[in-house]
Amino acid sequence: MPKLTRLRTILCKLESSYATDPTPTGSANAIEVRNLEITPLEADVVERETIRGYLGNYPQLLAQQRVSLTFEVELAASGAAGTAPAWGPAMKACAMSQTIVSSTSVTYAPVSSSFDSCTFYVGIDGIRHKITGARGSFSLNASVGEIPVISFTFTGIYNDPTDTALPTCTYANQADPVIFKNGNTTALQIFSYSASLQSFSYDQNNETIYNEFVGGTKEILVTDRKPAGEAVIEAPALSAKNFFTTATGTATGNLTFQHGQTAGNKVTFTAGQIDIASPAYTEENGIQMLSLPYVATPTSAGNNEISLALT
Repeated sequence: MPKLTRLRTILCKLESSYATDPTPTGSANAIEVRNLEITPLEADVVERETIRGYLGNYPQLLAQQRVSLTFEVELAASGAAGTAPAWGPAMKACAMSQTIVSSTSVTYAPVSSSFDSCTFYVGIDGIRHKITGARGSFSLNASVGEIPVISFTFTGIYNDPTDTALPTCTYANQADPVIFKNGNTTALQIFSYSASLQSFSYDQNNETIYNEFVGGTKEILVTDRKPAGEAVIEAPALSAKNFFTTATGTATGNLTFQHGQTAGNKVTFTAGQIDIASPAYTEENGIQMLSLPYVATPTSAGNNEISLALT
């Protein structure tokens, strides 16, 4: 029988001990995703280049065996203020903290140590791929007239796949998304200027490596991050806001907006100190636009390049 692509599921659960399977279940740990892609076995190929008197390929051995995984979730909160969304464990495994204020908010912010990890179960029509010790990075992408998304990229430790029936999934704590548009998306500021925004992107740019030493443990390490992104706005008059002067100056400024207006499904992105580089003109339906590439920088306190607050 052929395996059907549409029959796929993904479960995600935080690990209490690194690379130890916490046994996620369909009733508690299912995530609604799109654009799910898995490389079930990624490895460094080592050839046995022995001397021989004939032509042909050498036998191969696979080293540094690992799994890579990518997927997207819609940028929406859980539906209840103070309740973490289903994709919360994935966000924490991207070197982010999670702070919950009961019945009020859930806030994600970067960390530089004590990184969380998670286990994924990816089901493909009766085949289960288990990925332990997973850590990764994420990006945000939003354009007017579309559903904004969070894109996740993970690397994890390889485990032999098994013939396992797909779980019965209960999808909870993922509110319906709303279109990125005027009215749904508000409180936009770039360097304290209320711009007219066409599109927005942010990439956490975590640097992750697979590490395996003799006598050590197999582990996915987060070694650095370089957060950056781009905002495309309607080009303002220089008298209103001169982003060229901003770019050539040394000051940093804010970038913030709120997406969603219903309690339990509001997401507020805040980068308190971005640095703009090389503004460039673009065009959208005959309208002059201004592309603002930026990097998000921390203050001396550290770990505060951005926050993602769900209320």
